[in-house]
Amino acid sequence: MADTSVAPTPKPKKPVASAAVPASETPKFEMPKFEILKFEIPKFEVPNMEVPAAFREFAEKGIAQAKENYEKMKSAAEQATDVLEETYSAASKGYTDYGLKVIETARVNSNAAFDLAGELMTAKSFAEVVEKTTAYMRSQFDAVTAQAKDLAEQAQKCANDTYEPIKDSIANFGKAA
Repeated sequence: MADTSVAPTPKPKKPVASAAVPASETPKFEMPKFEILKFEIPKFEVPNMEVPAAFREFAEKGIAQAKENYEKMKSAAEQATDVLEETYSAASKGYTDYGLKVIETARVNSNAAFDLAGELMTAKSFAEVVEKTTAYMRSQFDAVTAQAKDLAEQAQKCANDTYEPIKDSIANFGKAA
């Protein structure tokens, strides 16, 4: 008959605290020290070789052309920077002038509205209120039309002044090329 008994499983062992390292401290590991290998880079002798005159001339022409191209690129970059500065300056001045024109327009319109309000306070009849309001509307329609025309002219002037340096630069670039 076969043996059906099961062998007892061993119990896991508890770690034993070492006398050298207390259980509350973890041991510290140190990085092993490697010895640095010292060697010299071998020195190779380069044989003296005469460069052919044609190759030397070709190299000199290439260097001269590279310097010339660098100077052209440097000049073009400086011109582009000048154009950007002029464009920014013109745009800034134009926007400032346009903003001042808008503020002046708003001031004139506000003063006209307050003048109308003062006149309406002193009106003695409804017919006088209607008459003063109608007169204000007519004058304000004419004023707003003129103001819109002035603002459009100011915006056009700003756009032209801003675009002018760019247009001149493009024309000069076309002549130089």
